[in-house]
Amino acid sequence: MSKKIILIALLSICFLGFSQHKKANSTFKVIAFYTAKNDPAHISFVHEANKWFPKVAAENHFQYDSTSNWDNLNTKFLAKYQVVLFLDTRPETPGQREAFQKYMENGGGFIGFHFSAFALNDSDYPQNWNWYHNTFLGSGEYGSNTWRPTSAVLRIENQHAVNKDIPKIFRSQPNEWYRWSNNLRKNPDIKILVAIDESSFPLGTGAKPNEIWHEGYYPVVWTNKNYKMLYVNMGHNDIDYEHGTNKTLSYTFENEPQSQLILNGLLWLGNSKKTK
Repeated sequence: MSKKIILIALLSICFLGFSQHKKANSTFKVIAFYTAKNDPAHISFVHEANKWFPKVAAENHFQYDSTSNWDNLNTKFLAKYQVVLFLDTRPETPGQREAFQKYMENGGGFIGFHFSAFALNDSDYPQNWNWYHNTFLGSGEYGSNTWRPTSAVLRIENQHAVNKDIPKIFRSQPNEWYRWSNNLRKNPDIKILVAIDESSFPLGTGAKPNEIWHEGYYPVVWTNKNYKMLYVNMGHNDIDYEHGTNKTLSYTFENEPQSQLILNGLLWLGNSKKTK
C-alpha cells in the first residue's frame, strides 16, 4: 500500500510541475503607448491606467509594460508583445504607422482608448491616416462630444467574449462621449459590442446646446472582425477644470462592470490565436 501511495504522490508532483510549466508558458505580454502631455483628463487616465494594468496583470498572469517613446513602435520591438494599447494618442510618423499596420495585419492584438481614435482636419490631429481611421477603426473623423464628463447608461449590443458576465445594462464612470462621422452600423466589418442606452438622454451638462445629446445611436465599444482589436471610448476622467485645480474627480477603472469588460477584452486578445 505504501508503494502505491508513493507512486501516486510522485505522479501528482510530476503533473503539478507540468501544469505550472504550461501556465507559465501561456503568459502573454502587453505594451501600452502613451503621450500624456495634453488634456489633464487624458493625462489623469494614463496615470491611472499605468497603475491599474500592472495590478490586473499580476492577478491574471500576463506582463504589462508601457512607454511614451513612440519610436518603439517598430517591427523588432513589437515582436515581443501579443497586445498593443494606445492609451491616449496615435502614432504620427510614417514608419510608426507602417509598423503598426503590419503588426495588426499579421495577427497582433490591440485596444485603443478614447482619444486614440480622434481625428479632425484643421486640428493637431488631422485625418491623414485612412487605413487606421476608416478601414481599421471604421469611425472616420471625430464629429462632436458631450460635455461635461458624464456617466451614461450603457447597453450590450452583441454577445462576445468581451461582454462575458457583464450585465446587459450598466452605468459607466463619467466620460466625454464621442460621435463619429461614419455610421458604424452600416459597416459589415464592425461588430458593435456596447452602445449608449436611450435612458441616458439627455446626456451631458454643458453650457452649449450641442454638448448635450437628446437622441441618437452612439457606439462606445466595438471590434473590427478582420483584426484582433477593440476600441473603447472610455478614457477621459472627470477633472476640476472650472476651479483651476485640475483635480481628478472620477476614475475610469473604479467601476466593476466597465473594468471587467476591459479586462475581458485584454484576456481575449492575449489568449486568442484567431484574427476574429
